[in-house]
Amino acid sequence: MKKTFKLNIEGKNRDRVLDAIKHDIRKYVKRQRRVPLPEGVDFWDFDCRFGASEEAATVVHFATMIPLVDAAAKDGADAFYLELLAKEGRRTQRPRSLDAQADGEARTQDTVPGE
Repeated sequence: MKKTFKLNIEGKNRDRVLDAIKHDIRKYVKRQRRVPLPEGVDFWDFDCRFGASEEAATVVHFATMIPLVDAAAKDGADAFYLELLAKEGRRTQRPRSLDAQADGEARTQDTVPGE
């Protein structure tokens, strides 16, 4: 999806337009995730870009997409550019040193002081 969304549409409430835009984004993501995975692929990932225009768009993390849309609306922007491109995602194993470190942190959090 490569699209410039307009927030100010004559005759429509800005809040409802914002809700419709977020619905379209979520609908696109759900549709892409339903596409059968190719052999050797674990999940669908997304390359994302966001900005006031296509030229000014910067790479952002997928999880920050909806908060960025909210921030653009709150700042009073008339429109914004959003690019979501599905790509193949493969899981990787976490290095052993990080596993041991995470286990140690989990154990220290589980213990209650004074026991």
